[in-house]
Amino acid sequence: MQKAFATTFAPAPIVRKAAARTALVNLNDQCRALLAECFRQFNIETVAVSSNAPERLHKEKFEACVLSLADGDNAGAVMESARSSPSNSRCVIYGMGGNAQECMRFSKYGINAIFNEPLERPAALKLVRATRMLVLHEFRRYVRIPVITEVSVVGDGRRVSASSIEISTGGMSLTSSEDFSIGTNVEVSFSLMTLPRVNVRSVVSWRKPKSFGVRFDASDDRRQKVKLWIDSYLEN
Repeated sequence: MQKAFATTFAPAPIVRKAAARTALVNLNDQCRALLAECFRQFNIETVAVSSNAPERLHKEKFEACVLSLADGDNAGAVMESARSSPSNSRCVIYGMGGNAQECMRFSKYGINAIFNEPLERPAALKLVRATRMLVLHEFRRYVRIPVITEVSVVGDGRRVSASSIEISTGGMSLTSSEDFSIGTNVEVSFSLMTLPRVNVRSVVSWRKPKSFGVRFDASDDRRQKVKLWIDSYLEN
């Protein structure tokens, strides 16, 4: 009797609810399956979106979306819709593939990160792990914001075109075919979605092949505009 009673009233298994949703926009079955597996490891649900993508990204709440940059105007329409949406204006946007020119074409939308093609599980999992704090809204533990935008770097008698990798209140990391020596004084110029173009004096703090980092000059009051933008990004 006791056994039957215990069986009858055994507690129902706890279903773990996903902490966030990521829209997979117009991706093929293989990519969707692989990305779903990667995001699932961090309790992030994926939703396949293949029709009315701009409308859905404007009305439905998503913490992130993945779309192919090779999709051209369609990708632009989805990003425009998401960024103009009250719910998704700060969603994490992942681009799939695309060359540097395509990335810069969409820089005004603040693409956060890029999955390289062909998509491979180790690299995809690494990228999801690196950016999951933003997707899960654990912003305060993620002091660097991954975002790709065009950056002009002036210094050492040169003007160099670069693209951002991450930005913080103290500086930013960049990728470029050219570089600067550590300690070089430069001025960086860039814009970020709702942040109009800003110029900030900086110094090159580290360098690697095809990438380098700059530290903003603490005495340059213009860096406060960057800080305010980051604070607003984290709070929304």
